[in-house]
Amino acid sequence: MFVKVISMSVIGMESYPVFVEVDTSQGLPQFATVGLPDASVKESRDRIRAAIKNSGYRFPRSHVTINLAPADIKKEGTGFDLPIAVGILAAEELIKEDNLKDCFFIGELSLDGSIKRVNGVLPATFKAKEIGIKSVFVPEENAAEAAMVEGIKVIPVKTLPDVVEFLEGRKNIEPLSLDINKIFQKTSKYDLDFNEIKGQKQAKRALEIAAAGGHNVLMIGPPGSGKSMLAKRMPTILPDLSFDEAIEVTKVFSIAGFLNKEETLMAVRPFRSPHHTISDAGLVGGGQTPRPGEISLAHLGVLFLDELPEFKKNVLEALRQPLEDGTITITRSSVTASFPAKFMLVAAMNPCPCGYFGDRVHTCRCTPQQIRQYQSKISGPLLDRIDLHIEVPSVKYRALSDKEQGESSAAVKERVNKARDLQKKRFGQNGVLCNARMTEKQIKNFCSIDEEAHKLIEMAIEKLGLSARAVNRILKVSRTIADMENKKNIEPAHVAEAIQYRSLDRSLI
Repeated sequence: MFVKVISMSVIGMESYPVFVEVDTSQGLPQFATVGLPDASVKESRDRIRAAIKNSGYRFPRSHVTINLAPADIKKEGTGFDLPIAVGILAAEELIKEDNLKDCFFIGELSLDGSIKRVNGVLPATFKAKEIGIKSVFVPEENAAEAAMVEGIKVIPVKTLPDVVEFLEGRKNIEPLSLDINKIFQKTSKYDLDFNEIKGQKQAKRALEIAAAGGHNVLMIGPPGSGKSMLAKRMPTILPDLSFDEAIEVTKVFSIAGFLNKEETLMAVRPFRSPHHTISDAGLVGGGQTPRPGEISLAHLGVLFLDELPEFKKNVLEALRQPLEDGTITITRSSVTASFPAKFMLVAAMNPCPCGYFGDRVHTCRCTPQQIRQYQSKISGPLLDRIDLHIEVPSVKYRALSDKEQGESSAAVKERVNKARDLQKKRFGQNGVLCNARMTEKQIKNFCSIDEEAHKLIEMAIEKLGLSARAVNRILKVSRTIADMENKKNIEPAHVAEAIQYRSLDRSLI
């Protein structure tokens, strides 16, 4: 008997339907899976056989052929366990084939017939709705994630018998529905606040400019000066995620398998802080079947790289293309996958190996050559892609002991939102949301400066040896500073401040 069951697979950020075709025929008992299955799908044969038997059903004593169509695309993962088992039971007439119409199944089976969570359920459910599926059967642990998609029935299932009995009308399982707006409002709160930072007025000003224009930042300062503390509070002053943006971020986390039962919607901007021992594949994504890396997990949020010179050179150089394009494309022999990577890079480093070069209290033990070698670990092309370089000095005790609280994140965010609103009106429907993403043509249109400002940039080029890309960064930052002051034109003072934020373009020693 022949039966067809619909499931889903994910490549990159896109899902596509996979038709699990089950055929049982006379012959020696055999269980064959075709359609370019990988090792994890081939191994499912033993899991499915045991799950069916341990659930109280008879496994067919005949020739069983499973085809995963389309057969020219590689299938991987354990999510095909449930649809294959359902197909086999339907072929044995334990489930009526008509009951499988307009249904989509995904889930991993345990040997006892229980159904475990799998990755990528959210994008798969969106695709199911797009192709007209009316009901989705997902593991109970994935149900809240799937319920983020409105207009489709989400049936949470715990065991294989639950699926069979529900389809045959012997058991009632209530479809899961959630108040998405309530979840969004409840989870869109941060635990940290900018008012917890003592001192560092210049650094806070620079981070506010960065947030207002979506600019990348590099902080240079001795250990304990508050660089990590500043970076962790960066998301709290960025504009709130819209619901569509929250879904986009949640999709990435779903594919990577980082969502849990309680965390069904990423309503706050992600903050990712990988250790400096990370590989290039861990940072940009990779694997035989590509999976998102840290830069995609930081999409629409902040990627914080602490101790920047300690990262491997090939890892840092891999950042250059995503910083420019906002996407990362990973190509393998059999598949090409693209992931979003519109993140803000916030990096931190010590000025020298011992960390105390230029510090007012501690004495630096490094030679000038050691300092140059340490700073040169950050390549010129990467520095050019970082808009603001700011020095973060150690904080004096009086500033630390001051009981007066600084500005809250909410107050800073209000100014950031006003600047972002100006940018949205300026760029319209061009797909550019902030000044940092301006194209060359937009820089010419919106970053015109007067003769005095031209002279300032000319002097900076002569003294600092700035590249054309660095000059564009200065113009973008100047445009953001002007927006924060609600000025239509860029003034020389705005350009002068933007030039000050290029400290690593000149030697610190």
